[in-house]
Amino acid sequence: MLDLSYTSPKPKTIAGAHEDWELVIGLEVHAQVSSNAKLFSGASTKFGAEPNSNVAFVDAAMPGMLPVINQYCIEQAVRTGLGLQAEINLFSAFDRKNYFYPDLPQGYQISQLYHPIVGEGEVLVEMGNGEARLVRIERIHLEQDAGKSVHDMDPNNSFVDLNRTGVALMEIVSRPDIRGPEEAAAYVIKLRQILRYLGTCDGNMQNGNMRADVNVSVCRPGDYEKFRVADDFSLLGTRCELKNMNSTRFIQAAIDVEARRQIAILEDGGTISQETRLYDPDKNETRSMRSKEEAHDYRYFPCPDLLPLNIKQAWVDQIKAGLPELPDAKKARFVADYGMTEYDADVLTAEHANAAFFEDVAKGRDGKQAANWVINELFGRLHKDDRTITDSPVSAGQLGGILDLIAKGDISGKIAKDLFEIVYTEGGNPAEIVESRGMKQVTDLGAIEAVLDKIIADNPAQVEKAAANPKLAGWFVGQVMKATGGKANPKVVNELVAKKLGG
Repeated sequence: MLDLSYTSPKPKTIAGAHEDWELVIGLEVHAQVSSNAKLFSGASTKFGAEPNSNVAFVDAAMPGMLPVINQYCIEQAVRTGLGLQAEINLFSAFDRKNYFYPDLPQGYQISQLYHPIVGEGEVLVEMGNGEARLVRIERIHLEQDAGKSVHDMDPNNSFVDLNRTGVALMEIVSRPDIRGPEEAAAYVIKLRQILRYLGTCDGNMQNGNMRADVNVSVCRPGDYEKFRVADDFSLLGTRCELKNMNSTRFIQAAIDVEARRQIAILEDGGTISQETRLYDPDKNETRSMRSKEEAHDYRYFPCPDLLPLNIKQAWVDQIKAGLPELPDAKKARFVADYGMTEYDADVLTAEHANAAFFEDVAKGRDGKQAANWVINELFGRLHKDDRTITDSPVSAGQLGGILDLIAKGDISGKIAKDLFEIVYTEGGNPAEIVESRGMKQVTDLGAIEAVLDKIIADNPAQVEKAAANPKLAGWFVGQVMKATGGKANPKVVNELVAKKLGG
């Protein structure tokens, strides 16, 4: 049973602090919507295109150009909300968020402040050892992404690439329920997993398709529990935002160093300024970027170019009916149906493609054996070669064929591993390889007995030792396997050795 309590962790000294402090963390995750076209134009969203090649007139803010809502992006946001057990708002609207930046051609961003498309939801984050945290989602709103400023191509000039301008983003805003760096990373990983299962975001953090703004503050032990009761944010201390984090490893490091910075200031009698900061991984420090704006600083007002969204419950229900089995449900089913451990189920369900591959292998076969081969042999080899399941040289059918040969007794476990290596490097039908290369297991009792009798006759001293210590009978098993090139059926060999040596 998972522990879903909201109680704070025990007060602890953080990274050299003189007194006890507790961390409070909230995340705003920007997830790029998986769609072929942008949120308000038909321009392509393909990553890696030539700079400024995926730009429609509306993206470039040409005079007279008006946005047109991409319905598929709305559907993807609804699907995400449903996957996060969130409330879907049948009425939502877009607003203008006004600020100047060179890669924002309009001088404003079309976003949702007052009426987001998705309301409150939740994410279950498992921390190991049977412990889990329920992180509440405050809202999910849709907005258009900005472009990209490039500062390292010329010593005197900066360049702007508008390919990303107007790409649909879902901003997934959590409540300040996260209590430590590891939990923050686990939350991002779990959120990414769910989005990838849903097919609403590819979660590629290296390409910037998923990135997080991390809000960090520190408070005295017990103040967080008071906040939980009163919902009084002043109890949590002044927060600082760490902008555009695109790595879970950096998220953990940045939270740790920012917490230490804030605690040092407070213990020295200073105060924390609410600001946006950047994390420098090379120096392992955060530095000020700008003072943290409030909503009123952006002069939000309803976007005059877009009518409010009024969606029908029947459409939401239709989307819900088409949702895939999500990670938590799939993991529970794997444990129940295949009798595997929760750890193995975690590994197999980490990615949707991995889970689908496993189920193809396990169909009509022993689930625990299939899990063992997929995790230990296949995943182990793919990891060694820096490959993923999508470009695996061994198909589910081929691996299933190897397991079928084991089940029929045609090959032993050792032979199976040799066969797997052949299939992995050369390809081919496992059954045909076994036949053509003479890899079939020797099960003929007479043939194995003849080999064993000769070994016993040639090693009388070893026979005496085995008679005195039955554990030494294993030596004879090894000799038979060696003499038969590893093809003798191990079960038959063990039974014969026990019979002849009285073990």
